[in-house]
Amino acid sequence: MTRDYSKFLSPHMKNKGGERKPSTLETLGWQTYFAQQMSIEELVETPPVRIVEVHYSAFHIIGNDIDETIPPVADATVGDWLLLDRRHPQSSPILDRKSLLKRRAPGTDRQVQLIAANIDTAFIVSSCNQDFNIARLERYIALAFEADITPVIILTKADLASATENYVDAASAISEKVLVVTLDARGDEPRIKLADWCKPGQTVIFLGSSGVGKSTLTNALLGTSSIETRAIRDDDAKGRHTTTRRQLHRVPGGCLILDTPGMRELQLTEAASGIGELFEDIHDLSTQCRFGDCQHITEPGCAILMAIENGEIDKARLGRWRKLKAEEAYNSASLAERRTKDKAFGKMVRRAKNLKNAKDWGHGM
Repeated sequence: MTRDYSKFLSPHMKNKGGERKPSTLETLGWQTYFAQQMSIEELVETPPVRIVEVHYSAFHIIGNDIDETIPPVADATVGDWLLLDRRHPQSSPILDRKSLLKRRAPGTDRQVQLIAANIDTAFIVSSCNQDFNIARLERYIALAFEADITPVIILTKADLASATENYVDAASAISEKVLVVTLDARGDEPRIKLADWCKPGQTVIFLGSSGVGKSTLTNALLGTSSIETRAIRDDDAKGRHTTTRRQLHRVPGGCLILDTPGMRELQLTEAASGIGELFEDIHDLSTQCRFGDCQHITEPGCAILMAIENGEIDKARLGRWRKLKAEEAYNSASLAERRTKDKAFGKMVRRAKNLKNAKDWGHGM
């Protein structure tokens, strides 16, 4: 028997043309994937809401006839769906995610920072100037692949470049699975060229350095100029932060856009499969080496070294693969170590509390 998930969507109306009008939840990206995780009773008692904005001390949530702020919910991030617990909003359950973008947090405390949840498409934005960096683009693509999000490279400021084809060729060579789009972030080009990914109910995110045009692109899709933009520096083409928080914006009759601050540091963690998919050719070759523990440096029978000699693999690309694999392995091991230590510390605290309670109980007898 097929379950009817339409009951989990808010009532919808029809416009004058008789066409179905999406419900509030659907305009927020509500899909069967989320609906099938809850019962009719839960729909009434704990209505689904989406986190559309994250502040330091509050979450902005929206749902059917709900638009308010609540205290932060542990381990939740922008884009998450919650089942709102009216009496204890901080304890609102988080629905299973379709996707999750995360990185190792800047600093030395070895924490993971959640970037966004339930994203369908990641627009990885770079400019056709000094900002263009293959290694940085690869990091973002590996991040998207790991999260099972469709990555699309967007090259902006193409009108200012003298040899746009060089940037396009370099970006296209990263992965045959990733499309490359060039456009002017101003005017109608973003709305026209990105239409296939920006359909109603879809959630997209702009990722990239400050100054590449993420806020300008968001304004173009929204049809407004409400998001502040700033010019890049003339000396090095680097941008200044204009977006200071992660926030979902609803395009009228279209998708939801998550505009994010530029990330100066993007350390990958728990992203081995994403790196493997990005460097699929190198990964497949590594399984053909004579020795299972081949380091691909001087070992005899190394399939990767043979491919380099034959000109099948670029040596610089191999170096970037090695760097990302080593970084990801170190960060993931550090995270596992941190979790083990935190777990052991928690056990120690609980034991101490139990011992204290036992002593207090003994004194009370």
